[in-house]
Amino acid sequence: MPRTGRPKAELVLSDVERETLTSWSRRAKTAQALALRARIVLACAEGTNNKDVAAGLGVWPQTVNKWRGRFVRDRLAGLSDEPRPGAARKITDEQVEAVIVKTLEEAPTGNDTHWSTRSMARAAGLNQTAVARIWRAFGLKPHLVDTWKLSKDPQFIEKVRDVVGLYLDPPDRAMVLAVDEKSQMQALDRSAPVLPMMPGVPGRQTHDYIRYGTTSLFAALDVATGKVIGQHQRQHRHQEFLRFLKTIDKNTPADLDLHLICDNYATHKTPAIKTWLAAHPRFHLHFTPTSGSWLNLVERWFAELTRRKLRRSSHRSVKDLETDVTAWIEAWNADPKPFVWVKSADEILDSLAAYCTRLNQLSNDSEH
Repeated sequence: MPRTGRPKAELVLSDVERETLTSWSRRAKTAQALALRARIVLACAEGTNNKDVAAGLGVWPQTVNKWRGRFVRDRLAGLSDEPRPGAARKITDEQVEAVIVKTLEEAPTGNDTHWSTRSMARAAGLNQTAVARIWRAFGLKPHLVDTWKLSKDPQFIEKVRDVVGLYLDPPDRAMVLAVDEKSQMQALDRSAPVLPMMPGVPGRQTHDYIRYGTTSLFAALDVATGKVIGQHQRQHRHQEFLRFLKTIDKNTPADLDLHLICDNYATHKTPAIKTWLAAHPRFHLHFTPTSGSWLNLVERWFAELTRRKLRRSSHRSVKDLETDVTAWIEAWNADPKPFVWVKSADEILDSLAAYCTRLNQLSNDSEH
């Protein structure tokens, strides 16, 4: 007689088990391993042999045999992953909590300004690697510090709403231009040739350099399209700003109003500027709050210019620098990428209010 194989234990499902397995098997994205195991058991419960179940689900027969056996033995609990082998955990929850509390609430030893992994390891009685893992798990970085500055502009709220309103709901028949100057761009040349990148070795340049002069770049970023109007000036007085306003006037459609977002720099408010603006009523200036340059989208474009062009370039004259930057702007305008503002004015103000509340709480705690 032909060999029929080892007899299989009978697999019968209760109504609750069938309902649970059906729910697991229908998972579209999460816990796909569990969904597959549920489908294996459901197919086996229909009386299908292991080989046919494996062929239908695209798995090995051994896989079907494993999860059928696990279910018969442990029922639904048998389809969950078993604990994996490995060394037992040596650091207790209490030790982890002690490291976190020390990091957040206690001053480091030795009059240091912040904890290091070594100083914390000595204080907590752990090794340096354990401290590093705990900090990494909880996102603690004592060696880093951010700077911040709150605007003292009495019209801060009104200016935030004005500028953000232009980003999110620009006026009809108008262009919104984010305008600013990137001053003191330096024409630098390294004291030795830059060494090219090689496998396993980054490009290298000398720390010292030769300075050949500076220039300023006036830029107007079209918020809608991402295109930039740029103009180099050797100074950044009101005369240069007026010259740039005339450049903007020549390079934009004459039938559109122009809403310019500028900072509070004094050169933007001189009598000569006001006189010219009065004669050109399509220009409307909107000012960011004092210490609020983060509201001006052109600053984000300046960051791209620095990262992608200025930081690693070498120039032996100001003219070379200006020519190189102009070419980069032309390449940018050939394939512009607008920066999309997503935060509403209310979201920004609520976030700042929560931050100020937190600062007041910390100040009160320190006084007590």
